[in-house]
Amino acid sequence: MKTTKKKKKARGLHIIIVGCGKVGATLVERLIEDDHNIAVIDQNPARVQQITDRYDVYGVVGNGASFSVQMEAGVDQADVLIAVTAADELNLLCCVVAKQSGHCDVIARVRTPEYSEEAEYLKKQLGLAMIINPDLLAARAIARNLFMPTALSVNSFARGQADMVRIKLPEGNVLTGKQIRELGMEERLNDVLICAVEREGQVMIPNGSFVLQAGDVIVFIAQIRHGRNFLKKIGFQTHQVRNTLLIGGGRTGYYLAKALLDAGVSVKIIEHNQERCEDLSEILSDAVVIRGDASNADLLQEVGIETAESVVALTGFDEENILLTLHAREVSNAKTITKINRLEFHQVIENLDLGSVVFPKYITSETIIAFVRAKVASLGSEIETLVQLFGDQVEAIEFRVGEGSPVTGTPLTGLSLKDHMLITCINRGGRIIIPRGNDMIQPGDSVIVVTTQKGIDGIEDILAG
Repeated sequence: MKTTKKKKKARGLHIIIVGCGKVGATLVERLIEDDHNIAVIDQNPARVQQITDRYDVYGVVGNGASFSVQMEAGVDQADVLIAVTAADELNLLCCVVAKQSGHCDVIARVRTPEYSEEAEYLKKQLGLAMIINPDLLAARAIARNLFMPTALSVNSFARGQADMVRIKLPEGNVLTGKQIRELGMEERLNDVLICAVEREGQVMIPNGSFVLQAGDVIVFIAQIRHGRNFLKKIGFQTHQVRNTLLIGGGRTGYYLAKALLDAGVSVKIIEHNQERCEDLSEILSDAVVIRGDASNADLLQEVGIETAESVVALTGFDEENILLTLHAREVSNAKTITKINRLEFHQVIENLDLGSVVFPKYITSETIIAFVRAKVASLGSEIETLVQLFGDQVEAIEFRVGEGSPVTGTPLTGLSLKDHMLITCINRGGRIIIPRGNDMIQPGDSVIVVTTQKGIDGIEDILAG
């Protein structure tokens, strides 16, 4: 066992991350911004060295399921242990050891479908705070997008009652040239709130005088049916896709195909591995499973890429997914979604004409960060959902507001908010409120805040002073 020591921080939670792969590195990058005291564990010395050279964290080389290794990382004083190695069983064992060695909350990444189906049982029996399945989370994100295919992305809030939708305004759209405050004055457009805009790479939280332009990528929030009506009113199609071509039959492909079939969408899957094709044909009897090499343009034409309503590239290789998507956009009018695993060049990827892009590792880190932020927050609020938009330039955070919170009982116009902060939605017992100045937050509400500021742990953090 080799230890790489770094100076520890005095503030924040003590967090141990087992596994220094892409997800582990992403978690370190995001959590270090929130001023937590982080220790990492990995059996690969080079990975530990790379992390400790780049960030002010404490590194331990060794088996994360070892009691002595966890003690070296400070498990007896830890608040949270997050196990995100490549092996489900090792992640679960790390969590079991941590529960026995300390008093921390434990989170395990578990990708195997059989384990995921037993997630609630495992959580209860092993004392886990959370089980994260990146493939299932990615599949759900893709499915939401296919149910509203003209959007670039769709995120769910308020326990599925509200959607946050990202779209790009084309030339000649009815919104171009309008101030945002004008939308609230038009009855046909006032059921939504535009909460973020990206223009030429710059992201803004707009005020009422902001004028929309063609080419703007806007994010709006609305109750689900109002969001669809809004899109229809401004000239976007709103029907869900009726068929899809999935390229890649791995775990994400399986979860996605199952969700789409349950929703009545016809599914074709191209998968190169014969054994995997046989498995998919057995467990997804309503899907058409085709064995073949998706890089073969003739095969793609033969299976109907030119007439498919949607094409989702889900192979294990980012470069192949990008090329397949670009080909699909060249030969068809399909809604395209691309799964990207590597995060290093996300800005370049966002600038390519790929349609919608899904980063499973971002989705995973968002879920875990929301849990960590909730532990830091005061008793006056609790984070329910956290989504990062435009890379990580904007955060949309859903808080459950408790008794005694300083944001309650005052009209929104009377709240002194920090800069670049917008209260976008109030969920009151399932009733979605797009807030106006005279609305007040009440205890028990869940409130969605959009901000470019980092490290917002509790609802009280949105207040200035």
